[in-house]
Amino acid sequence: MPGIAGFIGIGPEAHRSAVQQMVKCMMHEPFHACDTYFNERLGLALGWVRDKENELSLQGAPIWNARKDIGLVLSGETFHDQSDGDTISPSNSAEFTELHGLLDRYENAGTDAVATLNGWFRGVLLDLREEKTILFNDRYGLGRIYYHEAKDGFYFSSEAKSLLRVLPELGELDLPSLAEFFSFGCILRNRTFFQGVFLLPSASGWVFSRNQSTEKKNYFKKESWENQSRLTSEEFYHQFRQTFAQILPRYIGNGRRIGMSLTGGLDGRMIMAWANCQPNSLPCYTFGGHYRDCADVKVARAVAEICRQPHQVIPVDNDFLRQFPSLAERAIYISDGTMDVTGSVELYVNKVAREIAPIRLTGNYGSEVIRGNIAFQPGAPPGELFDPDFSRLLDAATQAYAEEVEDNKLSFIVFKQLPWHHFSRLSVEQSQLRIRTPYIDTDFVKLMYRAPREFTESNEPSLRLIAEGNSALARIATDRGLLHQPTKFWSRTRRSLNDFTFKSEYAYDVGMPHWLAKLDRIVAPLHLERLVLGRHRFYHFRIWYRDQLAKYLKDILLDSRARQRPYLRGRFLEEMVNGHIKGNRNYTAQIHKVLSCELLQRQLIEGH
Repeated sequence: MPGIAGFIGIGPEAHRSAVQQMVKCMMHEPFHACDTYFNERLGLALGWVRDKENELSLQGAPIWNARKDIGLVLSGETFHDQSDGDTISPSNSAEFTELHGLLDRYENAGTDAVATLNGWFRGVLLDLREEKTILFNDRYGLGRIYYHEAKDGFYFSSEAKSLLRVLPELGELDLPSLAEFFSFGCILRNRTFFQGVFLLPSASGWVFSRNQSTEKKNYFKKESWENQSRLTSEEFYHQFRQTFAQILPRYIGNGRRIGMSLTGGLDGRMIMAWANCQPNSLPCYTFGGHYRDCADVKVARAVAEICRQPHQVIPVDNDFLRQFPSLAERAIYISDGTMDVTGSVELYVNKVAREIAPIRLTGNYGSEVIRGNIAFQPGAPPGELFDPDFSRLLDAATQAYAEEVEDNKLSFIVFKQLPWHHFSRLSVEQSQLRIRTPYIDTDFVKLMYRAPREFTESNEPSLRLIAEGNSALARIATDRGLLHQPTKFWSRTRRSLNDFTFKSEYAYDVGMPHWLAKLDRIVAPLHLERLVLGRHRFYHFRIWYRDQLAKYLKDILLDSRARQRPYLRGRFLEEMVNGHIKGNRNYTAQIHKVLSCELLQRQLIEGH
């Protein structure tokens, strides 16, 4: 995944080799390129990895102001209004104009100038006038930066593995963080899996001076959005529509090759309704399974046809299963363990998607920002699996979550859920292509803080926006049966049927209770999964772990190393794996976590 890595302290030249090693282990694909920059005056050793096709801002970095005394290295992407003449030439693109504008604004406003950037990024400002370095990230913290404060200086990187490569003593698993991962799939409060490694908080602009002093500043405070006045429903909808129409060209109209990742939901449909793209100019694709065309595929195909755009299905099939061991291990490695082994699916489909277009436009995070969807919460892993001391850490994780979720709901979503939970999947996706979504645009999120409660608790505003953008799209029901202004009978019937098939598929897959798994094993020769699965989901790990991936599970989880992990009870782990493979138990969710943690140990800790 493209990013930055470096060292700030005394003797940066002495750390040249270390920074080169840090950057090298971030080179995941043939289309990645890297470079370095060293400055004794600033005490800075800096390296970066870029996508050759997507990271134009890093071509010839650093970017300098006219006097060559303020420089910038920025990894990521900024979004701003496009003019008709914008091209992708580095010499005159709007992106480069925006970055040069940041240098000018920094001269007047200091680190607060970063607040004018709209996007997901991390970067370094080089101030040769005052001999200081500013390390910064975006206001949500999606431009992740890991760091470690050592005696000889400050180490930082977009990927934790870079730090482990040059500071192997950091490769000790942090058990409270591991407990949070087992409980709800991510780590809270800017901590990481590794002791002594932390995350730069969102909206950071940390200033490092030549005298080795550090000022840990934030250039943005969420209260400035929280304290806005609320609008009435009609006032808000008018601004909602106006803002959406205004920002969408920022994500489409800069001349680069873009593909649209379509599902059967509302948020991608909203983009298609207002994109106003020329026919055959926006290739669309949908991820699908091998049992049948799922609801996403059927709906997305119809949406693309109405918009006169090409559409294709990227299937997750037997080819994926053959590659699963290497894909799972690679997903763990790329994401620094933050993504579980289901990230193997994301790695597989996004690699294919890049062949269609190197930039993926998506409706991701729309349901979270518009309708307040909380995407993670504590689960209840079986107590028999864990050592008693570790079980107490699971209880502490649940308490920590309860404290964090007390925040303003939208603030919890955009400033905690996004960087702590959603980042994991995003990191795997962005190792293959550039991800864009308008739903966390600065102007859009700021406006959503003014939404009346009835707006965020209903799908109707989104359906209305689709109808006003493209009335033909409004006549297609979503994958869950939602329709703009439907008849009551038709709406209830369709939604009831979709809810039934959705819940049935969940119950037959990851949610199957143990007693039903025993029955399913008895009738296995009938292959009932062909009747139930694939209507809404395109991957089915319960069946795969039981059948096609059984040998891999045994090789990894029944190995003596896995059974002797201090936080696990090896005997129950063995019973769990064997019970699932025999088909009389369902431990899909638990296997996701245990397998991920075992690969984390092997790839990132023992491997370094």
